[in-house]
Amino acid sequence: MDAALLDRLAEIVGAGQLLTDPELTAGYERDITGRFGGRAGAVLRPGGTAEVAAVLAACAQSGVPVVPQGGNTGLVGGQVPRGGELVLSLARLTEIGPLDPVAAQITVGAGVTPAALAEALRGSGLALGVDFGARDTATIGGMVATDAGGAQVLRHGTMRARVAGLEAVLADGRVLRRLSGLVKDNAGYDLPALLVGSEGTLAVITAVRLALVPAPARVVTALLGLPSLDEAVALVARLRPRLSTLQAAELLLADGLELVCAHRDLGPPFPRAHPVYVLLECGDDTDPTEALAAALEDEAAVADVAVADDSARRAALWAYREGHNEALNAAGVPHKLDVSIPLPAVPAFAAAVVEAVGASGRTIVFGHLGDGNLHVNVLGPDPDDHAVDERVLRLVAAHGGSISAEHGVGVAKRAWLGLTRTDEEIAAMAAIKRALDPAGVLNPGVVL
Repeated sequence: MDAALLDRLAEIVGAGQLLTDPELTAGYERDITGRFGGRAGAVLRPGGTAEVAAVLAACAQSGVPVVPQGGNTGLVGGQVPRGGELVLSLARLTEIGPLDPVAAQITVGAGVTPAALAEALRGSGLALGVDFGARDTATIGGMVATDAGGAQVLRHGTMRARVAGLEAVLADGRVLRRLSGLVKDNAGYDLPALLVGSEGTLAVITAVRLALVPAPARVVTALLGLPSLDEAVALVARLRPRLSTLQAAELLLADGLELVCAHRDLGPPFPRAHPVYVLLECGDDTDPTEALAAALEDEAAVADVAVADDSARRAALWAYREGHNEALNAAGVPHKLDVSIPLPAVPAFAAAVVEAVGASGRTIVFGHLGDGNLHVNVLGPDPDDHAVDERVLRLVAAHGGSISAEHGVGVAKRAWLGLTRTDEEIAAMAAIKRALDPAGVLNPGVVL
């Protein structure tokens, strides 16, 4: 990178927030799977929107590409450099504004983590409504940029449903700000909605106005052992209309559970193993245990049940599900394919994907059964071997699914975007990209 530009950037953010030492930049240059990443020209850590705007203006004038980064928990390479770009870390944008209890809204900086927000909301009776294992490191800005989902989508929707407004900086440094939080406001194009899920290719999100949900006073978690995936899908389909308090329905298979138990040195949840496990969670103002028990009473396919209604035992059950990514990363460099499948097609797809991968690798499938979001993980193939990715993603399309459910397209799936989007849609996306970032400096090579 040009020395004069680096000097200018250091003036904007402070010399201590411009990193060029390889030992300091290493943590920003590769994703958590180890599959994606490259050298950064520099890493910049601005402290506010004005600094982000000044940095982007300077980079646009110099034609230097910029990769926005939140907590670096993404799995498709969309938040790490590919070869010399400036990494723009939003991790210091951690301001949490005052809670508006009447509107049930709050404005937070892009670098705020879900865990930090939960702590700020403690005792308010309100919650974000989006939760997943990376709650301590993922950032709200990154979650909006990828339209993250997590376990509670079947009740509260993805991050798109939680966004009441945004502040973002365009590639040339101009700031877009719509943080009023008005529920009804259709004056012109909905620019915040356009930026949700845009993966840092159209603008850099710096603040988010969040629409919060009621936090349940009582929560109960249950792990079920089932004989087949067909039975699991049918069970969740029956439970959803009967349990209005249902906020999570997670899928684990026997091989994934064994991997987690071995990695974390955990005992199995039941005396005997089952081919399929479903983790259910219900939340309400009153104890939902009785309603959950009543809903499961006549479900003959449920072979084993473990129920927890306190935080420690619930965390122990969730560990079997949330330990998957950690265990997979410890076992190698996985090909992680986050996909969405129509619920009726989930059993057929899960069987077909194992057959399609075959001897090419070890296939571990888990995910969010309530919305058909499956995480297909393949251990074995070289990180740069994309043949298995193509086989899986083509199989997704054949089953009427989407190649990306909640992690985004990134660089990992851009070659197969046409499996999910038509030529006309991709052309429209490219036109929007050219209009907002004509020089192509924001996250080049991501999505398109």
